[in-house]
Amino acid sequence: MTTLGGVARGLGGLVGLGVAGVAYAGLVERNWFALRSATLPVLPPGSAPVRVLQVSDLHLVPRQRRKIEWVRELASLTPDFVVNSGDNLAAVDAVPALLRAMEPLMQFPGAFVLGSNDRYGPVPKNPARYLTRHYARAPRRERVDLPVGELVSGLRAGGWADLDNARTTVTMGEHRVELVGVDDPHIQRDRYAAVSAPAASDVALTMGLVHAPYQRVLDAMVTDGADLVLAGHTHGGQLAVPGVGALVTNCDLDRGRAKGVSKWWPGAGSEVGRPAPEGAAYLHVSAGLGTSPFAPVRFACRPEATLLTLVGR
Repeated sequence: MTTLGGVARGLGGLVGLGVAGVAYAGLVERNWFALRSATLPVLPPGSAPVRVLQVSDLHLVPRQRRKIEWVRELASLTPDFVVNSGDNLAAVDAVPALLRAMEPLMQFPGAFVLGSNDRYGPVPKNPARYLTRHYARAPRRERVDLPVGELVSGLRAGGWADLDNARTTVTMGEHRVELVGVDDPHIQRDRYAAVSAPAASDVALTMGLVHAPYQRVLDAMVTDGADLVLAGHTHGGQLAVPGVGALVTNCDLDRGRAKGVSKWWPGAGSEVGRPAPEGAAYLHVSAGLGTSPFAPVRFACRPEATLLTLVGR
């Protein structure tokens, strides 16, 4: 017969595990930065490899010196190109700290797009909203304006291309690459129609850049011929279940693509689980490096940057 003392000890054990889990998620994993790597066959056959470093979702506040120094050290990878996929800021005074983090990386060619947390500061939210189809945006009355103009000026001054609703051609290693990007779809600032065009025929690759990987943007970019799309925003779910993965993406992307490399084709969002058809584009979603100051935890989803090696098909 189970005694009351045994029940109490069992409940105490569960509470202890819960406290330990929260402590791990808040003190250990959210600061346990990882460098991921992937190889993507998206260049013409026989092409020399190109190394692209993607950093995303720093959600930086100036006191996060460890994160700043970790990002600075990524310059030792000597990438051919750097992509910053947005949500850099988490405080109104964070731009100087962010530019310090990016400074060594701006010795390399690069490009960026903005996320909602480059324009508006974080606010407390009901976590249950992330489990609904009403993606967790702050109501306009609660938004705190961030110095986005100062951020954009600093990144442009470092020589990086602003791909917010823009299209351009850059050099990556030995290759000419077409880039097309949009401002953040999470706050309806994407204007892809203004930059839509068939992929250029005289480049090695057409690459799309977007902060939040909403299906409407992915479909449009891939329909135009993008071979690869890079995104962030999801935090990889931020809190994942081992063996199950992300519970949410905070956009209309399916949970199976919450982070890492997958394939995308027009209509893929309604065909989850179907094998990718011939010619499907590659999609890489970064789990990012930060969290909101109001939810400073990660579990089974370490903060990350990614070194993507692009090779011949």
